[in-house]
Amino acid sequence: MALLPEYIAALERGWSPDNMRGAQAAAEQLNQIARSPEDFITSRDDREAHGAPIQLPDGTTASRLPGFVRWIWDGAFCGSIGLRWQPGSAALPAHVLGHIGFAIVPWRRNAGHATRALGLLLADAKALGLPYVELTADPENFASRRVIEHCGGRLIERFQKIPAYGGAEALRFRIDLET
Repeated sequence: MALLPEYIAALERGWSPDNMRGAQAAAEQLNQIARSPEDFITSRDDREAHGAPIQLPDGTTASRLPGFVRWIWDGAFCGSIGLRWQPGSAALPAHVLGHIGFAIVPWRRNAGHATRALGLLLADAKALGLPYVELTADPENFASRRVIEHCGGRLIERFQKIPAYGGAEALRFRIDLET
């Protein structure tokens, strides 16, 4: 709770933890925080998928997967990273673009925060029994691609996102967790 004001300030400055839904997702989170800061914080850790269905960029909804979000912090708020999974399988439903997603606030980029956060989160994914994680990036998002590759990600395919995400081309990377 003590760190929440910096998170709110980032949202109010125009940052969003959701790179697909952007400002809409940020506004929704600010509304959730205004209603109940405690419930918002608690909702960041939903390992049983009890939360509401997720809203996709086209406005449709889909079932929520178990997951959690961690804030990236180095004395000040830097961004967030989240892990989601499907119990009993490393496979993901089509509406889930990857096991891990991350977003760094623009004023804290290029300092290694995403690489460090992803590297740390891989241990959590392995502890869940996942043999690998997949992450996606837009072809022109060179910063995210570098982060993923620096943490052992290898490109496994170019694909078209499902219509709910606009059908644009994306890159899928895999990081093997079994040694």
